[in-house]
Amino acid sequence: MLFKTRGIVFRTIKYGETSVIADIFTEDKGLHTFIAGGVRSAKARMPYNLFQPMTVVDMVSYFREDQEAINRLKELRAAELWTQIPFDIRRGAVALFMAEICRKSIQEAEENRDLFEYLFQTLQWLDTSPHPIANLHLHFLLRLSGLLGFQPQGEPDEDRELFFDLREGTFESVPPVHGVHLEPEETQQMLALLHVEAEFCHEVALDRKQRKALLQQLLRFYQLHVDGFTGVNTPEILEMIL
Repeated sequence: MLFKTRGIVFRTIKYGETSVIADIFTEDKGLHTFIAGGVRSAKARMPYNLFQPMTVVDMVSYFREDQEAINRLKELRAAELWTQIPFDIRRGAVALFMAEICRKSIQEAEENRDLFEYLFQTLQWLDTSPHPIANLHLHFLLRLSGLLGFQPQGEPDEDRELFFDLREGTFESVPPVHGVHLEPEETQQMLALLHVEAEFCHEVALDRKQRKALLQQLLRFYQLHVDGFTGVNTPEILEMIL
């Protein structure tokens, strides 16, 4: 059947001389894999630049209700034109990080409009915000964890020393015996980011060292709660650029 929807490109792999295979998170049917022929040729009907990570597209494909199937794209065009992400090295690096996290953690091949809308709105904010974006990737990890079903639940409390248990996803007044936890300072930083909107996440005071340490801990949190979540490559790029 012909399937028309919006999608967000997570990853693209070159295939053959002119084709590509792309993992695209669709608004109507979740994450699926698509093949597009001739997109790397001079007369391509679907420009190759539309297959860059975190591009939002309108798409038409020949579709089968089989998660393992590779569906063939018939048409593809831009649904949203980014004005800064492709040209600003910092915004581009954050978008690449988001794409890699999404590809490794989103596995559902079914409709999830809340998740699609969150990704779309975050990309819009990344593209247009006049504010610093150095904390956005941390904020993104925390909010995405909620949509994936394992967001930390707790409120900032400057009067109590709290430890965040990475295994259980809970806040404790004493460090857990297994030792896999955030220290009180890191816990307060995480809570501050968790309870602020994206447009204000730059107001959470973090220096470069603190930002790197918290990112490592949040990635560890994902590894503990997402099946098959493996090493992430883009943090090294973020560390150099942000």
